[in-house]
Amino acid sequence: MSDYSNDFPLAEGITYLNHAAVAPWPRRTAAAVARFAAENSTHGAQHYPDWLKVEQRLRTRLAQLLSAGSPDDIALLKNTSEGLSLVAHGLPWSAGDNLVGIRGDFPSNRVVWESLDRYGVRFRGVDVNATPDPEQALLDACDRDTRLLAVSSVHYATGLRLDLERLGRHCRAHGILFCIDAIQSLGVIPLDVQAIGADFVAADGHKWLLGPEGLAVFYCRPALRERLTLHQFGWHMLADRGDYERPDWTPSPSATRFECGSPNMLGIHGLDASLELLLTVGAERILREVMNITSYLIDAINKLPAYQLRSPTLPERRAGIVSVRPLGQDPNHCHAALMARGVICAARAGAVRLSPHFHTRTVDIDRAVEILGDLSNEL
Repeated sequence: MSDYSNDFPLAEGITYLNHAAVAPWPRRTAAAVARFAAENSTHGAQHYPDWLKVEQRLRTRLAQLLSAGSPDDIALLKNTSEGLSLVAHGLPWSAGDNLVGIRGDFPSNRVVWESLDRYGVRFRGVDVNATPDPEQALLDACDRDTRLLAVSSVHYATGLRLDLERLGRHCRAHGILFCIDAIQSLGVIPLDVQAIGADFVAADGHKWLLGPEGLAVFYCRPALRERLTLHQFGWHMLADRGDYERPDWTPSPSATRFECGSPNMLGIHGLDASLELLLTVGAERILREVMNITSYLIDAINKLPAYQLRSPTLPERRAGIVSVRPLGQDPNHCHAALMARGVICAARAGAVRLSPHFHTRTVDIDRAVEILGDLSNEL
């Protein structure tokens, strides 16, 4: 496994296994944000045209990351929830329509669909963790009234990875729109929105993309842009946004039509630097490193009799999340004890969630597993 520790100057004593929540910034990202802050404090917006070049470069990098047709397909939003809300409350629904999604998914990809109940639209939740064929279970829940399939590419609690190509193929064949919350895979699992037939994709930048909070990517298939009814309006979403005196207006023909107001320039500079690192390392290499380090972690966990693995073991079903259920101890207590000893992780759905990235070293895994063993011995 490669050593990228120089790119991540984590403090001594910190073992970081929490990329599924909030990732640490790479060294270059912190430097980019510091430079932006210093320039802003000494020159204000004197060099705003240069900031716009960084914004356009970020759109280009995100389009490359998603294999989108053009940077014009990319909108920069505040978060995943905003992107999913654009879809949920932008599509033309009719009473009696339904949409299929994941039961027990993260609230961002559940509450937004349940909110459509007021329009007579039913959300059908499928427990993808309770079946050996989660894709078939999702497809079996679809019928002639299904207008949308909305899934998370990777389940936030168990780390279950879905076969998006298979789901997209079914949606295309049956005239169902396909919406993906990619927050737990983008930056780890290569994603080709055109190959899988994605209509909408949303993902925050602060997890596997290693960027700041408050900035997300939203992809909308070009043919569907005008189908989404807009509910937010402002100067930034206009076709002629630089012509402030123009009395008439139309939304931009590009995905910037979904960006109503001023951009998060600080976040843009940070995420752009993070993507520079990810694209330099390369998608295939990142995937290989994450698969290697999660395999190493799973093998180590399986040697601890006091813990039960909740995540899939098959490589095609995994991403970067490894969830562990302590046997005979409170998961929240286990999580708190790990955090107190410098192992940064999360407690989710009755388990401890460990989420290494491509830069995580085997020595970090060894330390976390050793502490887990010590905790079980203390019982």
